[in-house]
Order: sequence, then C-alpha cells, then structure tokens
Amino acid sequence: MDLDRAWDLHPQVSVRPEPFGALLYHFGTRRLTFLKDRRLLAVVQHLADTRTARAACLAAGVHEAELPRYGRALAALAESSMVVGRTS
Repeated sequence: MDLDRAWDLHPQVSVRPEPFGALLYHFGTRRLTFLKDRRLLAVVQHLADTRTARAACLAAGVHEAELPRYGRALAALAESSMVVGRTS
C-alpha cells in the first residue's frame, strides 16, 4: 500500500459504524468486511478529505510507528476493492 498516494472509499461501498468499529458493504461485489478498529474506521473516513493515505492516518491519530500496521490494513481493503486509488 502506497501511503503517499490518494485513496478513496469505493463509490459502491457503504459504511455502517458500530460500537466495535464498522461494517463495510460493497454493493458491486456483495462483500461484507468488518473493521474491528475504530481508528481504522477514522482513517477510512478521512481518506476523502486528505491528499494521501498517510495524511488520513495521521488525521485519525495514528502514530508514525503504527503506520506499517495501518498500511497493511488499508492494503487488505484495497485488495477487496473497498478502497481504490484516487484518479484525480
């Protein structure tokens, strides 16, 4: 996952916050993903408002030392098409 690239939630993904984190549902693939980390939810929510995934992580309160772990989580979301690279 390139944290210095702009990413967005896929337009066909719906996010439902829950006490444990969130549910992400992709209407195109019909895939359901559970986010069990509230800060990861915050990162996903910040993606649209920031220029890079790194900036989204920092805005969500993720510390520099934690970036590799959150990068792996975002990579998994990208593999399942929940997040996609921003084209513009």
